[in-house]
Amino acid sequence: MPKSATRLVRFTGRLLQALAAAAMLVVVFLALITLTDGAGSGLAAWLPTLGVGAVLATWRGRRRIWPARLVPFLPVVVAAALTASVCIPTVPTARRYPPALPFVTTQHWSLTTGSRVAVYHYPSAHPSPRHPIPLVYLNGGPVRGISVLDHRFLQLLARQGYDVYAYEQAGGGRSDLLPMGQYTISRSVSDLAAFIDRLNKGKADVLGFSSGGAVLTRALADPRVAARLHRAIIAEPGPMDGPTAHITGHKGRASARGLAPAPTGPRSTHVPRYAVAFGLMRLGLLTPDTGLIGQAEGDNAFTAADLGSDTASAYCAHDAHRIPTEDTAQNFSFSPAASLRIQQTVKDSPSIAPQLRRSRTPAMLMIAACSSQVRQWATVALANDPAIQRTQYMPGVGHHMWNGLDDNNDRAVAVITAFLQGKPAPLPNYPARDEIPTFLRDHK
Repeated sequence: MPKSATRLVRFTGRLLQALAAAAMLVVVFLALITLTDGAGSGLAAWLPTLGVGAVLATWRGRRRIWPARLVPFLPVVVAAALTASVCIPTVPTARRYPPALPFVTTQHWSLTTGSRVAVYHYPSAHPSPRHPIPLVYLNGGPVRGISVLDHRFLQLLARQGYDVYAYEQAGGGRSDLLPMGQYTISRSVSDLAAFIDRLNKGKADVLGFSSGGAVLTRALADPRVAARLHRAIIAEPGPMDGPTAHITGHKGRASARGLAPAPTGPRSTHVPRYAVAFGLMRLGLLTPDTGLIGQAEGDNAFTAADLGSDTASAYCAHDAHRIPTEDTAQNFSFSPAASLRIQQTVKDSPSIAPQLRRSRTPAMLMIAACSSQVRQWATVALANDPAIQRTQYMPGVGHHMWNGLDDNNDRAVAVITAFLQGKPAPLPNYPARDEIPTFLRDHK
């Protein structure tokens, strides 16, 4: 073999060894990130990793002559450069709140629970009939700002004569952050009660969507909170308690997940720091209160594109190529760490079924045809809440039922207003409690 070829083989071999050594140091770094829960913005893992790498490089080069002794340090330099990007913030670490919306005034209310929330009021925009009972909207997330798409729907309800209030739950949107340990499903329920008290208008009708529907379901199971509710609309609820959260069962008809074009725009997960932080948090290897990134930094970094196919899963397959833009980049707000924290408290909570069986607040359940939600999240509430007076199965629409497509908003308004006014339902009462087994079998 010619000398040039031999040198090339040796060089390639050494290069591969160096890359393998650098990769091993990266693995050590990630393991230490997990073990230290990202302490010190990752520096508690970065410094020991470099220390170990430097010691090993010194040992490997001890018999070499200068400058060959520096060669074993190449993997350490490569690993240091790769892992340093995980330790350096690329967005502000103090919370940047979304700017004010041009079409509604943002108020800030301090609740008796200690939460300070952003509030939006859409007064009745119809001369008659005006409905005397306020309507409160609980959006999904959890800990997500109210989207522009939802604001448009609230305006539509106001045009039907309803005095509509909405607030972004603590940590979401323009609402103030909480210490991470205070994000619990119980706190969300207490905030709802405190918000209605702050309204000072007597009982309120409440529309809870997705995780907001789970908050509302738990409110119905708490007599102290339920006493503040006039009527409740549970729309596409998340799991209401630990036993429900652990159900893996039927889902709705095919959604647009995997069919819709990938969302455009910047992604925080394309930045190593946030890809590592959010990825390990989602896997449960970092706590929501991790020292790697603070809550405010994580909120600032997360973008709508980071939701990936989650947005598409809220629409039917036939809508895959016409999914509307739900929000603006300036208004979008989501707290991944706080959201995971609240979801974990739901999973850890005992069954609320015994308390829910004593509910007396008139309620309605809305279920989407193409829901990506586990069907039993809704049917467990139906089975255990004797005060659910009607169920409205919404054909041809996905989890985000009011989405501006076709007549979906008008159909949702018709269902909601008919129930609030005690009028006949525009759709059949389906499924009824005794139809749950058939429903789970046929609608999947």
